[in-house]
Amino acid sequence: MIALSLAEIAEVVGGQTHDIPDPSVQVTGPVVRDSREAGPGSLFVAFAGERVDGHDFAAAVVESGAVAVLGTRPVGVPAIVVDDVQAALGALARHVVRRLGATLVALTGSAGKTSTKDLIAQVLQRKAPTVFTPGSLNNEIGLPLTALSATEETRFLVLEMGARGIGHISYLAGLTPPKVGLVLNVGSAHIGEFGGREQIAQAKGELVEALPPEAEGGTAILNADDPYVRAMASRTKAKVIFFGESGEADVRAENVRLTDTGQPSFRLHTPSGASDVTMRLYGEHHVSNALAAAAVAHELGMSADEIAVALSEAGSLSRWRMEVTERPDGVTVVNDAYNANPESMRAALRALAAMGKGRRTWAVLGKMAELGDEALAEHDAVGRLAVRLNVSKLVAVGGREAAWLQLGAYNEGSWGEESVHVSDAQAAVDLLRSELRPGDVVLVKASRSVGLESVAQALVETGAEGEVSAR
Repeated sequence: MIALSLAEIAEVVGGQTHDIPDPSVQVTGPVVRDSREAGPGSLFVAFAGERVDGHDFAAAVVESGAVAVLGTRPVGVPAIVVDDVQAALGALARHVVRRLGATLVALTGSAGKTSTKDLIAQVLQRKAPTVFTPGSLNNEIGLPLTALSATEETRFLVLEMGARGIGHISYLAGLTPPKVGLVLNVGSAHIGEFGGREQIAQAKGELVEALPPEAEGGTAILNADDPYVRAMASRTKAKVIFFGESGEADVRAENVRLTDTGQPSFRLHTPSGASDVTMRLYGEHHVSNALAAAAVAHELGMSADEIAVALSEAGSLSRWRMEVTERPDGVTVVNDAYNANPESMRAALRALAAMGKGRRTWAVLGKMAELGDEALAEHDAVGRLAVRLNVSKLVAVGGREAAWLQLGAYNEGSWGEESVHVSDAQAAVDLLRSELRPGDVVLVKASRSVGLESVAQALVETGAEGEVSAR
């Protein structure tokens, strides 16, 4: 974080100082909420959760070098006491962002946020120091913590914004006002909570409404291939840039194809030129993510050639997102188990089909959460798609939703042993261990709550070290 005195922080967050001998002492290290990350010069934010109360770690973090604690009560060590820690954290982030000279880029969407954020960060890092959301810490706590990790040297701040309801993105954008706002898509993720795509579009579009007008440098970057996103152009006074495969897009892809290993290749067109891209990532769905990143980079002054090189060299920075491991015995394990919704599930299955040409393919799939009344139809559709893509075997893992996956495959024409329903992750591991052959490709994907990453991890460990049970 940029250096701030405890007195200034207390004023910004509306707090009272306790047990602070010298309020002019500065916070020069990171702002953290995990006591294990506290170190010299840091500020520890004490949240009181259902199981753990951060205030209990106050003495330990100061002993580790933390300058003070931000909490809701005195703790016997230097502290700034406020009524609401989350609100105080947000106020501090807003203050720091205003002080920074960085350009703030915010993005949202139903699918692909984290992968696209990682691409944007890797491209912009070629131009200037860039700070970006780690993993998918895109909520009311993770976003301000990321913003507070910026320093005086930071020139680009890339923030992922998630939403589970109307008003969430407006709140986040108020904490960290963006200059560039990117909306990727409007899909089915969390449709059960929102109530429909129109409501999701309303929530995601709050980002472009928060942008400054074009005269003040505001830029909205919108997906021309998604009608819900394209319509958001009318909701902003910022400059509008479209990306996509549509011929009307300002930043677009032509001659899209997949390599023999399932990696996308295309001709990138920007208003300032064109250049060829061949990505290290797997799956055609990354073309849209790459175009979004290219549109951001172009608006921030990078050439088509610079962008193409950066996209071609970019890798996956976040775990369990199309994470590909080649076992010594020739089995390929694709761990995409961080999360799942209908759009990302379809994209992963198509990537599996492309990667598995001439090889046996396995789709180990589980529940897609928060789909509400759409759950049965969406799971059935994914099961059917697995058959249409000629996936060799579908392993549906779990309860009711897994049964719907298998039923969809069955109704599409998958009989006999082409699809199977197993009760849990260990049953899936046991099945795969007994039936996998060298050269097979295995995709593992489900919503985060299912925990199917244990299947992928067990398969990787089995290939390297022998029998290892799923945890």
